[in-house]
Amino acid sequence: MHSRVARAASGEMSRRTFLELGGAGIAGMAMLGTAGCGGGKHGGGVGITFTFGPDASGSLQKLIDRFNGRHRDEIKVTWRKAAAASADYFEQIKTQLQAGESTVDVIGGDVIWPAQFAAQGYVLDLSDRFTLEMRKRHLESPLQATQYDGKTWAVPWFTDAGMFYYRKDLLQKSGFSEPPETWDEMKRMVEKIRSDSGIRYGYVFQGAQDEGGVVDALEHVWNAGGDVLEGDRVVIDSPESAEGLALRRSMITEGIAPKASGDYTTQESQAIFTNGDAVFMRNWTFVYGLLGSPETSKIKPDQVDISTIPVAEAGKESFSGLGGWNFLVNAASEDKLDEIWTFIEFMSSSESQKAFALESARLPTLKALYEDEEVLKKVPVAALGKESLENTRPRPGSPYYSDMSLVMAEHFNEALKGSAPVGEALRQMQGELQDIVDQS
Repeated sequence: MHSRVARAASGEMSRRTFLELGGAGIAGMAMLGTAGCGGGKHGGGVGITFTFGPDASGSLQKLIDRFNGRHRDEIKVTWRKAAAASADYFEQIKTQLQAGESTVDVIGGDVIWPAQFAAQGYVLDLSDRFTLEMRKRHLESPLQATQYDGKTWAVPWFTDAGMFYYRKDLLQKSGFSEPPETWDEMKRMVEKIRSDSGIRYGYVFQGAQDEGGVVDALEHVWNAGGDVLEGDRVVIDSPESAEGLALRRSMITEGIAPKASGDYTTQESQAIFTNGDAVFMRNWTFVYGLLGSPETSKIKPDQVDISTIPVAEAGKESFSGLGGWNFLVNAASEDKLDEIWTFIEFMSSSESQKAFALESARLPTLKALYEDEEVLKKVPVAALGKESLENTRPRPGSPYYSDMSLVMAEHFNEALKGSAPVGEALRQMQGELQDIVDQS
């Protein structure tokens, strides 16, 4: 077991570990926990069991306690902590739902789960409860991730996005007043900055054969004008996708990024950047929280800024991969839906999202909170990364996403490492993904 995972599992989680695991949740790591129990009747009220990983900040339990206090003798929510990695959590809850054995009522679920659970009938359609007026209050991309087959299956809770970090102090010293718009522009900046400062690397990112690597590669595909799906038709094998993946590969072949980038997860790339060894980095929002602490970073927040992820050609729209978590409702819990909805409304409210953001640095999905001065001051990444958050893009909303992700992870990694030419990797991916989609 990874040392940080072991510490977290034993309950010894530092702020650094919490922040790292929090960011890695988009890249395949969730926070750790063990199973508990709940449900049934409590003191004459309705018992609701909620599942999610533990929260080192303590803010989640405070919110649950606040809710229980307001609904004493009517509703009691019990938090059942989930598995370590989001992939393990997904498999555990999916197996329980499939067997009809889950006693969980409300699921804190990854943004890639709704279509997969909805297609199997495991979760309830919330379209009537989560009204259009309510939906308008949320950022657009987190809402997209709640949709499947024209219906709404989840309520956004908190969000995340791929962020393009850069050393603004080094850019300024080399005469650059703005971050790069295109990857080629970034390469030119790297050449001068490395010459001026002697910094070791130009760019670090997530290239490993995992979910983090999938999102990173999808951003290159999207930002070159490509895509994965159009309806039920796989369209990944396109000139645009090839351009994006060739650019990604060039980061290694041209020495812009470390040779080992094809094995880098969220943590490896973050460690290089926070150690002061790279000019640019693609990573999740959690990294900003590590800056400035001697325990977690050799560089300070005032040396760093955030911009949109570069595109293949000037004028193309920049997209960031969407991360985050939603609330879903077990289809077997329909008889408690009134009480469950009361809990979801409370947890997704402006009051609760703000408290969660201030105490745990999770980014809200409600638009209004990005105008809240206290949130912007205490969670500065909400202000710095606002443009990226507004231009997030969800991964393919398919009931077979987990299978698709495995295929994409393999072939994206082959293309990055050069073990297969980009064109061949795309052709293989195209066929295998279409076979998965056609199983419907």
